[in-house]
Amino acid sequence: MDYRGARRLTFTSSVLGELPPPPPRACFGRDELIERIIDLAETFTPIALIGAGGIGKTSIASTVLHHDRTKKLFGDNRRFIRCDQFPASRAHFLARLSKIVGAGIENPEDLTPLRPFLSSENMILVLDNAESILDPQGTGAREIYIVVEELSHFSNICLCITSRIYTVPPDCKILNVPTLSIEAARDAFYRIYESGGQSNLVDGILGQLDFHPLSVTLLATVANQNRWDNYRLAREWASRRTRVLRTDYNESLAATIELSLASPMFRELGPDVRDLLGVIAFFPQGINENNVDWLLPTISSSTNIFDKLCTLSLTYRINGFITMLAPLRDYLCPREPLSSPLLCTTKEHYFRRLSTAIDPSWPGFEEARWITSEDVNVEHLLDVLTSIGQNSADVWDTCANFIAYLYWHKPRLVTLGPKVEGLPDDHPSKPECLSELSRSFALVGNHVERKRLLIHALKLRRERGDNFQVAETLLFLSNANRMLGLPKEGIPQVKEALEIYEQFDNKSGQAKTLQRLASLLYEDGQLDAAEEAASRLVNLPTEGDQFTLCGCYRLLGKICRSKDETEKAINHFETALGIASSFNWHSHIFWIHHNLVELFLDMGRFDDVQVGIGRVKSHATNDPHLLGQAMELQARFWCRQCRLEEAKSEASRAADVYEKLGAARDLKRCRALLRGIEGGTQKPVTSGG
Repeated sequence: MDYRGARRLTFTSSVLGELPPPPPRACFGRDELIERIIDLAETFTPIALIGAGGIGKTSIASTVLHHDRTKKLFGDNRRFIRCDQFPASRAHFLARLSKIVGAGIENPEDLTPLRPFLSSENMILVLDNAESILDPQGTGAREIYIVVEELSHFSNICLCITSRIYTVPPDCKILNVPTLSIEAARDAFYRIYESGGQSNLVDGILGQLDFHPLSVTLLATVANQNRWDNYRLAREWASRRTRVLRTDYNESLAATIELSLASPMFRELGPDVRDLLGVIAFFPQGINENNVDWLLPTISSSTNIFDKLCTLSLTYRINGFITMLAPLRDYLCPREPLSSPLLCTTKEHYFRRLSTAIDPSWPGFEEARWITSEDVNVEHLLDVLTSIGQNSADVWDTCANFIAYLYWHKPRLVTLGPKVEGLPDDHPSKPECLSELSRSFALVGNHVERKRLLIHALKLRRERGDNFQVAETLLFLSNANRMLGLPKEGIPQVKEALEIYEQFDNKSGQAKTLQRLASLLYEDGQLDAAEEAASRLVNLPTEGDQFTLCGCYRLLGKICRSKDETEKAINHFETALGIASSFNWHSHIFWIHHNLVELFLDMGRFDDVQVGIGRVKSHATNDPHLLGQAMELQARFWCRQCRLEEAKSEASRAADVYEKLGAARDLKRCRALLRGIEGGTQKPVTSGG
């Protein structure tokens, strides 16, 4: 029944009811939310404040009850019921309601005897911790829900529910309670903590707590009770994490989380769901819902389970992942990861997917793009495993393959570098890990670091007598020297590699080596010798190594450009582009368009230049080094157009990118470009592509 518009009665009673508990001394960072709640209360709109345990729902509701605007509208009819303080049954709820509002009716069986009293005056009624009576798996929950829904229909009552679950009457305006801002978290912390001034150390810990209000309060209380200074607090946090969050009066984050885990709805999900929460907590990204079928194949009805975990405010969805607030994650994460059966299963499925090496010319290359959404999780898993004595070959072979997957599909540096270098030289996986790590430095243009790692890997390969791998490492090392402007140092290295591949009669290896030899000869100004080496590659009977062939045609285009054979250069570039486009090789496509733009600049075909620059930029997305190259190319075009201020701006941005990446050669070239712009003497300079 809807009681909006019901006739008001004058009702008198000797029972005054109970006023709400006092408000919190401070409620930081919630002003806008509180004002919004009061606006809704003034229109008697039922409200539900939903959020994880300790997020501040009760503090917000109490602050609202004691606000001047609330007092003006509702007077003493501001009521507050703690729903976790009585058994979850309709009889107990109605008895508590009658007492709190002052109806004076003993043990009502339903709302019928209370309706005249409830409809007599304006009232705001807070049902705090309502999940304890509204949990759909709880005994008598349906009967209580019907009563609460009826309360939401009274036109003179503003019903305000605080709950960890979303099971609330449909008319309720649901307001999700967020974590605090950093400023509010600071204010909350320093209101309690008096043992030191503001510190970046504290800010860092607050951030690791996701600015979760209860965690911030507990941290400040524990630190203040123990008289810790900032440095002691930081040490305690580093060693104990959320286990620190327990006060002398046994208030703790653990108790709040365990209360959620004790709910009937959670228990209904089965005994393995706690382990699932541990897996979600372990991974920084949480669990990708789109990959559950292969990542957690033993979890049936995963969609339903994830829905329920979100309903319980234990997890939330973001960008396709199921994750949780940092304090919950820290508490629920397995202290010994390999003790979790489900996490071990997840590890095996990640490892299985990373068990094969990839190359753009090989089958299955495109399928490996799954790494673009899972890279942070995989990196964290490997970081943990390599930190707990997991030095077995499969872990480090997976590390090498993981770095390779990133190289091809999500170019970036990895955090595993120091651990790779820290491996003993006799570890079987170290040379491969060093080689793959060196390629990631190539992506950001740091060829000095790349060369250093390759020299180390080459030494280990030679010691082991693995000639095939020696040839591959020589090939990589020669390219590092090419990018460092040291072609004369790289030429003998690539010739040695070619001899080894010829001994093995490995046509694919010969093709890659001939391409590299042609590149080095080109860099050294030996154009005819470079063209001869590239032509040998084109005529080599390889077995479908289209990636190398694409690079060869691009190189032939550059050689012909240097020999002023522009039409031949364009034909070679277009052949390379046709191959690269059919395989969607973004890096190749980027550099081919880059080379074409340079050629069109030579020819003064500025309309084609402008179109080409747009294509260059479209293939530089998410790769900072390529973005820097695109900016530099744009700067050179603006120079040719005499738009020097714009040229200077683009070149400066490119230089900043190169400097951050440690790309010394590119930075040197870009600074020369800037000097030319400022001195008015800029001439076209070929980039490192």
